[in-house]
Amino acid sequence: VLLAILLFNIVFLFIAAFVISSLSLSGTEKMGFFEAAFYTVTMILDAGCISFVIEDIGQAGIVTAVICLSVIVIGMVSFTGAVIGYITNYISNFIENSNAGSRRLNISNHYVILNWNTRASEIINDLLYCKGKQKIVVLTASKKAEIRKEIDERISDTIRRENADLAAKYADSSLIARKVMYHRNKLKNNLTVIIREGDVYSSKQLHDISVEQARAVVILGGDINNTLCKFEYRERADENSKGNALTVKTLMQVSDITSADYSADNQKIIVEISDDWTWDLVQKIISYKTVEGKCNIVPVRVNQILGQILSQFSLMPELNLAYRELFSNKGATFDVQEVKVGDDEGYITEYLGSHMSAIPLTSMNSGGKDYFFYSAESERAMAETESVPKSNYTVDLNRDYWIEKKNVIVLGHNSKCADIMQGFSAFCSEWNYKDGSGEILKILVIDDEKSLEKLNYYREYPFVYDTVAASIYDRDTICSAIEKFIASNDEDTSILILSDDSALSENIDANALANLVYVQDIIAAKKRANPDFDVESIDIIVEIIDPKHHDIVSSYSVDNIVISNRYISKMITQISEKEAIFDFYSDILTYDDEGADGYESKEVYTKKVSRFFNEVPKPCTAAELIRAVWSASIDESLPKGRRNPTVVLGYVKSGGRITLFSGPQDDIRVELSDKDKLIVFTNH
Repeated sequence: VLLAILLFNIVFLFIAAFVISSLSLSGTEKMGFFEAAFYTVTMILDAGCISFVIEDIGQAGIVTAVICLSVIVIGMVSFTGAVIGYITNYISNFIENSNAGSRRLNISNHYVILNWNTRASEIINDLLYCKGKQKIVVLTASKKAEIRKEIDERISDTIRRENADLAAKYADSSLIARKVMYHRNKLKNNLTVIIREGDVYSSKQLHDISVEQARAVVILGGDINNTLCKFEYRERADENSKGNALTVKTLMQVSDITSADYSADNQKIIVEISDDWTWDLVQKIISYKTVEGKCNIVPVRVNQILGQILSQFSLMPELNLAYRELFSNKGATFDVQEVKVGDDEGYITEYLGSHMSAIPLTSMNSGGKDYFFYSAESERAMAETESVPKSNYTVDLNRDYWIEKKNVIVLGHNSKCADIMQGFSAFCSEWNYKDGSGEILKILVIDDEKSLEKLNYYREYPFVYDTVAASIYDRDTICSAIEKFIASNDEDTSILILSDDSALSENIDANALANLVYVQDIIAAKKRANPDFDVESIDIIVEIIDPKHHDIVSSYSVDNIVISNRYISKMITQISEKEAIFDFYSDILTYDDEGADGYESKEVYTKKVSRFFNEVPKPCTAAELIRAVWSASIDESLPKGRRNPTVVLGYVKSGGRITLFSGPQDDIRVELSDKDKLIVFTNH
C-alpha cells in the first residue's frame, strides 16, 4: 500500500510538472521541467507558494486557476495526507503489536525467563554485575505491568545502593580523584529487559522470542503468593507440594526447540525444581534431550540448596557475609577453568608459587570434562603469573582441631524446613556425631502446632533437643522458650528466623519481622540486666523473601540478613555462564564423607583463630598467611590421617567485619587476634 501511494505521487508530480511547464504562464515562460517539478512540490506543501507558478492568480484564466488548485488539493490529499496517515497507522500498529507481544523478536545471545516468581527479579538484578550489555526476555502469562514495576524498582534500588557505597569509599579522596574514580567505577544499568505476555507452552510464542538463539533459558516455578482466594491458595499449595507438571511441560517444549539442529550451540536450560516427582521426570527428559555442545539441561533443586545454605549459616553465621561476595559477580568470586590436574596438592603448591592474585581450591570432573576452581576477581587474575617473594613465615596449626558444639534456635517455618534439617544431619555425620556421645549440635524449634505436626515434631532428628508449639501471637511462650534455652547452654547460640515463603503477598516476611522484635527484646533485656553481657554470643540470622524489607531488618542491628532468593539468582546467573560451577556449589554446600570413588567433599568453614592455631599468627600479608597455612596443613612429615589440606580465603574480625582475599595478596595486611575467625576451604 505504501509503495502504491508513493508511486501514485511520483507519477502525479511528473504530470503536474509537465502541465505547468507547458502552460508557459506569465513570469514562468523560461521555467524548465525540473524547476517546474520543484515549484509544484512547494505549492503542494504550502499553497502560498503558488505565486512562484502564477504571479497574479487574480489575472490568471479560469482553466489555469483550476489546474493549479487541483494540483494543490490532489497533492495535499495523496501526498501529505495519505503518506502521513499510512506511516502514523503503521507506527501505532507496530507499538501496539510490540506491547502485546505479537511480533517476532530478532534477537540472539540473550537470556530468556519463562514464568515469574519471587526469585525472578533477583536473577535479572544480578545480571547488572555482568560485563557488557545484557538482553533479557521475560515470557509470562499475566501481570506485565506489575512485573515491569518490580524490575524497575529492584534495578534502581541496587544501582542507588552500590553507587552510594562507592561514593562513601572515595569520600576521603580529593574532589577530582573522587569524581574520576566514581565515574569510572559507578554501576550503570546495562540491561535491556523485554516483557511479553503469552503462553510459555506455545511453540510459536517461544520462537517469537527466539528461544532457539538464547544464551540461556531459565524455567521458573510459579508462585502461589499472589493468589487471593484462600481455597485456591490451599489447593495450589497442595498441588505444588506433590509435583509441578507445568514445569515438566515447559521443559519438554523448550528442550525440543533447543535440541534441534537449527538452534544455537551451547545453550543452557536451567530449570527450578522443588519436589522429588518433578526431579525424577526432569532426569528422564535430560536423558532424552541433552545434546552435547548444543542443549544442556541443568536442574536446580531450589529448596535443597536453600536448606543447605540456611543450615550452614546457622552453624557458621559468618558464611552468609562470605557467600554474598563469593557467589556474586564482583570482588572475590568462585570461578572455574577447564584444566586437567593429576594431583590437587601438587597443583596448588605449584600454583601458589607463581600466582599472587587468585586462590586455587580444588579440581572436579563435570560432564566428562576436568575443571579446576578458584577464588578470584576475574579470569585475568587466575591467569596472571608473577614471582612470589620467598618468605620464612610459618604458623602453628592445632592438629587436634575439632568443631565446637553448636546451639541453634529455629523460629518459624517455610517450605525448606525438611531440607534445613537434612543439612544439619549431614553436618553431624561429617563430624561423627552419635546420639548421646560426643554431642556437637543442639536445636530448639519454635513453631505453630500445625507446622510442627506436619513434620512430626522433628522426632527423626536426634539433635533436635525440643519443640515448642506457639503461634506468632504467643509472645510469652516464644520468649520464655528462647530465654530458657540460652540460659541452659554456655556456648554461643544462633537464632535462625525463617520467613514463610508460601504466605500470601501481603503477609510475606510478616512473621519473621515479628519474631525479630521478640528476639531483640530478649537481648535488650539481658543487656539492661547485665551491662557486660556479650551480645555477640547470640547470632541472629533472619531470612527474608522480599528485598524491600532489608532496611527494616538492618535497622534492628542485624547484619546477617539472608535474602534466600538472591543466592539462587546468583547461582543461576553463574550457571548460565559456566555450567560446571553448579557441581562445585553442590559439593561445597553438602557436608558428606568420602565417597565410594575415593572423592572427599570439601566445604567452606569459619574457624576460630584461638582453636585453629596453637599460637595466634604474627602480623603478615595475605600471601604469607595463605602459603603458611597451606604448607602446614599438608606437612608430608605427618601421617596422612593427620593432614587436612586447607586454603585460607579470608578472615572475620570480632564484630563481624569480613575481609576476603582478592587482588594482589602481598598488598593485603593481616593482623589476627584470638577472637577472630578464619574463612577456610578444607575437607574437614
